[in-house]
Amino acid sequence: MNQIMENILTRRSIRAFNEKPIPREELEQILKAAAYAPSGMNRQTWQFTAIVNQDKIKTLAGLIEKLLDRKGYNFYKANTIVLTSNLKESRWAKEDNACALENMFLAAHSFGIGSVWINQLQEICDEVEIRSFLREVGIPDEHNVFGIAALGYAEKEPSQAVDKKGIIKIVE
Repeated sequence: MNQIMENILTRRSIRAFNEKPIPREELEQILKAAAYAPSGMNRQTWQFTAIVNQDKIKTLAGLIEKLLDRKGYNFYKANTIVLTSNLKESRWAKEDNACALENMFLAAHSFGIGSVWINQLQEICDEVEIRSFLREVGIPDEHNVFGIAALGYAEKEPSQAVDKKGIIKIVE
């Protein structure tokens, strides 16, 4: 099996991270992978905002906890979160950001870094406290956050893949 297929087939969502920091060079490569994802008509109207400051991560988690009534919310104690934002009016914003997130997850996995997709901000970006936070970290008012990549090293070894038989069909 080639390396790309092995990376795809062995990646898992991680929901418990340890405190080990992600090396800056690897984080930059993960973000570069996002920027090279396909986008509708190659418009690339997105922005990728990596937050490594633990106080800022805790602040955003606290806002989500409060607004969505998610007691104890903490991004699974991720060392880094990447807010993937895009123009609110972009016809393909969600799809573009989904491709970018998947590229990030696969790049992270290639470095032995775990990841999980988080969706909490999609519907609450324009809540006053959230928008204020987004401005503080440099996300334009014209953008919504269409997904968050929580990144870090896994607290424990992820489980094996479940059987995928029966979900693929080839019609000849």
